[in-house]
This record gives sequence, C-alpha cells and structure tokens, in this order.
Amino acid sequence: MAIIVIAEDEYLLATMLEAILEDENHEVRMAPHGVAALKLVRAHKPDLLITDFMMPLMTGLELAQAVREDPEISAIPILLVSGAQGSIGRAHPEAFDAVLDKPYDPARLVAAVNELLSD
Repeated sequence: MAIIVIAEDEYLLATMLEAILEDENHEVRMAPHGVAALKLVRAHKPDLLITDFMMPLMTGLELAQAVREDPEISAIPILLVSGAQGSIGRAHPEAFDAVLDKPYDPARLVAAVNELLSD
C-alpha cells in the first residue's frame, strides 16, 4: 500500500480517481488545488503525487516545481493527469515523471501508478 496525494479541483474526477486507487489498496489524500496539495505532500511525504494541470491558486506545473525545489520532498514521483495541457507537462520532464492524458482508461492509470511506485 502506498500513500498517494491527489491534486484535482474537479470533484467528480477526484472522487473517481480516489476510488480507483483505493480499490488498488492505496491510501489517498485529496486536495482541491495545488496549495493544499503542497501542504499535504510536506506533511505526509507520500509515495506518489498525482496532479491535474489547471487548478485554482497553483497550477500542476507550479506544484511540481515547488516539490522539486524542496530537498525533503523532491524525490517524490509526480504523475500529471491532464486534458489539454499534457503537452506542457511533457515539455517539463524535470517536473513530471509521467503524463497521462484525460480521458484515460482506469487500467492505464493503474499501470502508470504501479510503474512509478516500482521505480
């Protein structure tokens, strides 16, 4: 079981993602935006961070950059799950370990999570 922080401002997408990961026996912490996610990451030092790109207060890119700049949490793998901004995420491999485009197949999500957790 891994601890996973999810930063997603769309409630239905967040709860679906949470259900998929909890079905895989992961412990999930939810944040409605990047600022809250950064606080959760610093407090819980999760095994994985999953973030949307477009969110209020702090984008997924800004969140990833803040994580990478903090030596205590910089090694946490980050998965960007985004609709239109996947190409921006792919242009920043220093920030994101993987990018998954919305809409995604739950099996692809689970495979991406398992791959990042096994590294």
